[in-house]
Amino acid sequence: MCSSTQERATRPHEPGRVCRDLLYSRSKQPNRVVPAFTYQALQKNTVVRPPAKIDIFKRRPVRETVFKIYFSRGDIPCVLAGRSNKQDPTKDRPLRWTCVPEELDYCYYLPIFVDGLADMDSDTRLLAINGAIDLIMRSPKKVLPVLPKLILPLKRAFQTRDKRIIISALQVVQLMVRLGPCVGQALVPFYRQLLAVCNLYKNINVNLGEGIDPDRSKRIGDVIEDTLKLLEYCGGPNAFINIKYMVPTYESSVFPRCELPKPS
Repeated sequence: MCSSTQERATRPHEPGRVCRDLLYSRSKQPNRVVPAFTYQALQKNTVVRPPAKIDIFKRRPVRETVFKIYFSRGDIPCVLAGRSNKQDPTKDRPLRWTCVPEELDYCYYLPIFVDGLADMDSDTRLLAINGAIDLIMRSPKKVLPVLPKLILPLKRAFQTRDKRIIISALQVVQLMVRLGPCVGQALVPFYRQLLAVCNLYKNINVNLGEGIDPDRSKRIGDVIEDTLKLLEYCGGPNAFINIKYMVPTYESSVFPRCELPKPS
């Protein structure tokens, strides 16, 4: 086709077949992929690029944990000496301590053990889990002063999006709330850092129908439900509203007691 009116007037008339071929070739041009929300999206022969897909359940491994660094240097005062009892975590842990665990500085060692929950190595993670549980069980009264230092390691474990790591971290939180005095109430201001992942995995469960599976420690939906109930029960009067803010589908499990009628 002519580029201007003057040139179009001077050129001889093109036959209709040439015009049809030109229009057909123009209609068969490949569409250009352009970004969304730009002026190029209004042009012809363009296709808007779709948004990138994000897998919220994709694992996000941690490169190297602090516990791994200390363990490789030999600064961890314990080693594995047997197998752990998964059915009853309150029993003796399969650890051999090189010192008395109650005499350790919990402000220094307990955050290191909790940081090892996010390790990708199964043996290193098992040592960290057993060490953290053993320290909490031996001196639960020392957990409350160290609690602000445990929030970032727990959050790092939740951000890995690995179900095994999340379940182990939730079990450590349950043990701290059960045994540590006033730990449940002290955790209420940190719900925004810890309970975000619970909203994603809360409804992931297995429909067994009429069957019964007594082992709830392997299903992440049941572990999250048990953790939220324990946090509400031990967190005081402000626990439910803060849990509801982070997990909107959670329903209260602590019902008010009926008051007895006053004697006349």
